[in-house]
Amino acid sequence: MKRNDFLNLLEDILETDENIFTGDEELEALASWNSLTKVSLIAMVDEKFDITLAPSNIDEFKTIQDIVDILGDKIVK
Repeated sequence: MKRNDFLNLLEDILETDENIFTGDEELEALASWNSLTKVSLIAMVDEKFDITLAPSNIDEFKTIQDIVDILGDKIVK
């Protein structure tokens, strides 16, 4: 999946405007980053990438780029 497409999926989950994420955003600074969006992220990653994220993984994420990084080569530029 292209990086921009993934960022758009995150924008949907986090209920933000489209095409605003760069990857540098601090997750804790996002008003919509909460337990519900974390569960939605787990579900989306499982559905789109067949990767199961543990809640402990998500608690380690500090930025959106951390999420992109954990997906590795499944995200392309």
